[in-house]
Amino acid sequence: MDAKMPYYMAYPMPFSYDDERTERMDFEYLKSMYPDAAKRIMPYVEEECDRMEYENSMVFDQYPDKLQLKLMCRRVYDNVRKHERMFAEEEQSLNSDAGQEHCLAVNSRTDENRGQCSGRNCGRAGAGILSLRDFIEVMLYQELYKRRCDHRRRCRRFY
Repeated sequence: MDAKMPYYMAYPMPFSYDDERTERMDFEYLKSMYPDAAKRIMPYVEEECDRMEYENSMVFDQYPDKLQLKLMCRRVYDNVRKHERMFAEEEQSLNSDAGQEHCLAVNSRTDENRGQCSGRNCGRAGAGILSLRDFIEVMLYQELYKRRCDHRRRCRRFY
């Protein structure tokens, strides 16, 4: 015969805090699988996000200002270049090798292209290389997305 179950076991309530905890554990696990370069950059990204995470920050606007986001990326990039020698050396080698070859190829074709090739964008666009700036930008936007979701979840209003 069927054993009777208490009412609270028959209709369990879904616990929302358990879902958030599961999501956070899943996120932390996936973050632990980042490549070594991303693990070294992540503290700088988190530091910048912590610095910008305050009440009424532009980070939590419905449409954050693109210029301010680019400035945040620039600050992270400058900190990484200042404190991590590995990235400074890689960036210099990319700029000198790929950039010079591309500039020489462009400048040798026509005279009108002389002087138009800037050192920052020239080599990367031609070679299709993901630069450190692009990498930092993607990581920063992903971290901001996570923090915006957490902020929305915390600030829900139940009227």
